[in-house]
Amino acid sequence: MSGSQSDNTAEHATLSSALKKNLTSHSACAELARLFHVRPDEVALLRLDKGMLRFLNPPSLSAAGLIPLSSSAVAARTAVTKTALVSNTFAKMRHMAVFEAVKPQAKEDNQAADPVPIQKLMSAPIVDEEGDVVGVIQISRKGPTPTAAGPDFTMDDLHRLEKAAAIVAKMGFLR
Repeated sequence: MSGSQSDNTAEHATLSSALKKNLTSHSACAELARLFHVRPDEVALLRLDKGMLRFLNPPSLSAAGLIPLSSSAVAARTAVTKTALVSNTFAKMRHMAVFEAVKPQAKEDNQAADPVPIQKLMSAPIVDEEGDVVGVIQISRKGPTPTAAGPDFTMDDLHRLEKAAAIVAKMGFLR
């Protein structure tokens, strides 16, 4: 086994171990936030239910509405095409900004933070053993500008997200 294959196997084992310890959707998303160096509200987990995507995370979006698979939303396209994507110019793309307008959860001072636009985004389908899409994971970087949002996502990041989606697919909260 080459060095990079060994590194990938070790990384997958670490990722798998970390996610399997977190059996709730919120704790799994917190672990994904840690692994991708983003804030917890920059991890979206959506479950497919009767042709609609429903937010499980972040909690502030769980009551914000549903995304029909027939929509042009990135999450819907990800689910329908079963294709992962990365966009480091997401703010310039036409997208459903309605979910960005939802204020994040209140911090310790009980003041809800003002919404911040998504500048960069990765999206991956969550596919079960039968090959059916059961949800979507999205990792974003938010900020007033692309530079303030943080570093660009890489293809290695996208591959890590796809591996994470395969692990999450086996977790009970998606059934």
